[in-house]
Amino acid sequence: MKVFKFGGASCNSVERIQNIPNILKQYHQEQIVMIVSAMGKTTNALEQVVSNYYKQDNQKAKALLEEIKEQHLLITKSLLNHLLNECNNKLYAYFSEIDNLLLIKPSKEFDYYYDQIVSTGELLSTCIISFYLNEAGIENILLDVRNIVKTDNNFRDATILWEETSANMVATKLHPSLTITQGFIGSTNNGESTTLGREGSDYSAAIFANILHADSLTIWKDVEGVMNADPKAFADVQLINELSFNEVIEMSYYGAQVIHPKTIKPLQNKEIPLYVKSFLDSSLQGTVISAKEINNLPPIIVIKEKQVLIHLHTKDFSFVGEKPIAALYKIFSALKIKPNLIQTGAISIQICLDNWEDKIEQLTAHLSTLFTIQKQIDLELLTIRHYTKDLKNKMLNKKNIILLQQTKETIQALYLM
Repeated sequence: MKVFKFGGASCNSVERIQNIPNILKQYHQEQIVMIVSAMGKTTNALEQVVSNYYKQDNQKAKALLEEIKEQHLLITKSLLNHLLNECNNKLYAYFSEIDNLLLIKPSKEFDYYYDQIVSTGELLSTCIISFYLNEAGIENILLDVRNIVKTDNNFRDATILWEETSANMVATKLHPSLTITQGFIGSTNNGESTTLGREGSDYSAAIFANILHADSLTIWKDVEGVMNADPKAFADVQLINELSFNEVIEMSYYGAQVIHPKTIKPLQNKEIPLYVKSFLDSSLQGTVISAKEINNLPPIIVIKEKQVLIHLHTKDFSFVGEKPIAALYKIFSALKIKPNLIQTGAISIQICLDNWEDKIEQLTAHLSTLFTIQKQIDLELLTIRHYTKDLKNKMLNKKNIILLQQTKETIQALYLM
């Protein structure tokens, strides 16, 4: 048993979907469970549908949804012949669920509607790929993951109900060669769609690998493997052939867009190796991530743009102690906020966050009774794991540094963009 995860970039065009059989044929003697993300920018487009629907601009929401329909129907027309009508009928059924929802005035919180609409992206992509592979002679079955993966009702960042999910998965009959299902989504016990957090398809794949005791999980990406920096931002990046689970958790914590932060633990618990390979050239070695500790790693660079620094100052000049810190973290939890950097002083706290305007507005409203508040925007956060003195000096040369934290392994610097 192997679990494969194909991201949106691997199925964002007719040509890339047509490349999937070339990869699967190399594993024709294996039993594969294939987890698929939404195609290309579909998730972003569906987010715009939700946003306009919630603002009650239904005309705009419907127009955006029509564009998504046309894009997917155009792909099926290019890929399919005798299974075209059957596939399109299934796609229309998914779209009709959103059409019906758009007729109803929103009465629940935004996150609820986000999950009901955005989850459709994965249903569309897996439907098209399943029909295409069947027509190409690669027999498979398509499962609706919402019947298997059960979660609480914490919409947009749902928590897995492991006992129910495990029971459902064990009871589900898998295809002896290839089973296809969706990443990123699940459902409550009441049948309401949920999502597992942005980029949660990696996590979905790890859940399947854990419960099914898979030999391995392979994530197929549009890069050679895990690089020490973003190849779109740096010209001289290098491939890292091996990484430990612990190192990847650290990288994810600091914002490296390689593996979803929740992905590692289910694999670590069962010592299931994770491979990151290129779907553009499957012959390349890629990266293996396992329990084995790896020494002498190159510097790993992560840059997060559009950061905000919130300065908190106690109103009565009292020390920042246990009570205000506890209150602060309680608010973080309630608002689902993960700070990227925190620094405390005697009577002040500085918090670096991604620039989510709505979240920051809610956060400052909650904190205004405890602190006086100042805010700085247009900042960039640099993190270097396994830094060298030369690299540190090169990266921070002529930067207007606002905040700096440094340990033996890691340096973080916040500066003006």
